[in-house]
Amino acid sequence: MSARTAVTAAVTTRRTFRTAAATAVVAAVAGTVLMPLSAYAAPATGGAPALRIELGAPVPSGPLTRGGATESFDLTVTNPSDKAAPFHPWLLGNIGSPVALKKTDVVFKVDEINAPDTASFVGQQDGGWQGVFHPAGKDASAGFEVPAGGKLKWKVTVGLGKGYPVNSNAFELRAQTLGKELAPGGDASIEFKAAPATGQAAKLSTHFEDNGSCDGSKDASLCKQLNLWYRHEGVAFSSDLVTRLTVKFPGDVKNPDTQVRVMIGGKWTDVKADTDGSFLLPSMPKDFDGVSADTFALQVKLGPKTQVTRPTLVTLQAAVALDGKKTEYISTTATDFKLAPAKQATTTPEQPKAEAKPAGSTTQVSQPSSTASSSAVTPVTAPAGGTPQASGSLAHTGSDSNTGLYAGLAAVLVALGGAAAWLGARRRGAATRA
Repeated sequence: MSARTAVTAAVTTRRTFRTAAATAVVAAVAGTVLMPLSAYAAPATGGAPALRIELGAPVPSGPLTRGGATESFDLTVTNPSDKAAPFHPWLLGNIGSPVALKKTDVVFKVDEINAPDTASFVGQQDGGWQGVFHPAGKDASAGFEVPAGGKLKWKVTVGLGKGYPVNSNAFELRAQTLGKELAPGGDASIEFKAAPATGQAAKLSTHFEDNGSCDGSKDASLCKQLNLWYRHEGVAFSSDLVTRLTVKFPGDVKNPDTQVRVMIGGKWTDVKADTDGSFLLPSMPKDFDGVSADTFALQVKLGPKTQVTRPTLVTLQAAVALDGKKTEYISTTATDFKLAPAKQATTTPEQPKAEAKPAGSTTQVSQPSSTASSSAVTPVTAPAGGTPQASGSLAHTGSDSNTGLYAGLAAVLVALGGAAAWLGARRRGAATRA
């Protein structure tokens, strides 16, 4: 089975796959959990890992342009030890931006110079771009073998696709391995400038503004009104902004029945809750229609089916992303306020009254009214035009079926330090840029 076949076959089972090694290493990244990628177990070589990677200067030199010419550099791995060592090369891309790279955003090719015939491909998971190469005609798990006291060498070619994010002015590649095969400090990195230079990277800040009650009354807990502000700095984002609202209640509330409305075209419009109870707002234009700040007016209240019986402190959180299929948030904000159920309107049953009857007749007593208590809450209905159609959806997290890398191989080769290498590479990349 080829590497691509193994990856494709495993996509459908990836979400249910769990092992102690796979769940032990997690990192909280901007409101989401980054799960470890698959890892390879490096065969024992009788000593500590000894391999070292060296990267040559790119040719031709100069910045890369979106959709323009590519550049190439040499990648050399050396083995100074007296025993052959395995090598599973892994190149991690970093663009210094919260935008998730697509496979087609970076051109990637590898040709052998002093190495066995080589095949290469691009993978992606959790927004991370990854370039991998392996012996041609074999599974990626086979890897290469670097002879004792020897070296292997390849030419790596990269370029920027037309869709490369405009809010990034650089692309960094860090050379690692999928197993614990490198000596301390044996990895290497190379950075390409992306032209035209965009100057200040895009930045988004958000915050809630308290706008009192929905009807101007003193009791805002029955229906809370807020403004959600967006402020943008730097270059325009590469896509519209996707915002998800979450209302968090104390743990003992099983069915809060929260309702959210948003002002669209001067009318309050229902926002339908997802299966997880969160609310996806209409998309905010990536350039705010040419202004630096914009806002959504919101209303939050409890519905008629709520199990909340008294005023309860809740937390409203807004998380903004640039990709509806990812949960790498570029901005989050939250605010606390109280919500209470709608006041109940009750009627008092009539008191029994004795009717006057002629002498000698039996007294008859009238029965009390059967009128029951009724709720004063009226379900929110959408105005003419229906519910807004928001682009994108964040209901599914992690990678989609077209972007998984090595999830299938994890079922056979999990339990090693590929995850640590991935997280370490990101931390080192962040430290280098700082």
